Amino acid sequence: MPMSEYLRGLRAKVGSGVLMMPAAGAVVVNAQGQVLLQLRSDSRQWGIPGGALEPGEDLAECLIREVQEETGIEVVPERIAAVMAGREYLHTYPNGDRAAIVSVVFRCRPRINDSPPCVNDSESLDVRYFAPDDL
Repeated sequence: MPMSEYLRGLRAKVGSGVLMMPAAGAVVVNAQGQVLLQLRSDSRQWGIPGGALEPGEDLAECLIREVQEETGIEVVPERIAAVMAGREYLHTYPNGDRAAIVSVVFRCRPRINDSPPCVNDSESLDVRYFAPDDL
């Protein structure tokens, strides 16, 4: 998914400077205990699906939208698993834009357990479930 209109407007004003970026992420665990990961197209690293909040959107809405956009999986958020921020969450994107990410990570389950994940947008190169020992 390309940059949202909201972020594009902010970037037009502040350039590549650091923006505070609230985000939601998903640890999606299926009935077999496998964890859903995406191979990100920007960093070429495996990670959990998720992304930035839009104005007026709550965390659960953001999470459900982002996972659907990136993996084709509809999820049910079950509980907050972590809230992460700090120096290790200062991020520079490949285009030079910088962000201080505050991420709320939810444990989720797929709404339909046997629904296969798929690359559903340009942010993912691959999406699949992994056994915990294979992470």
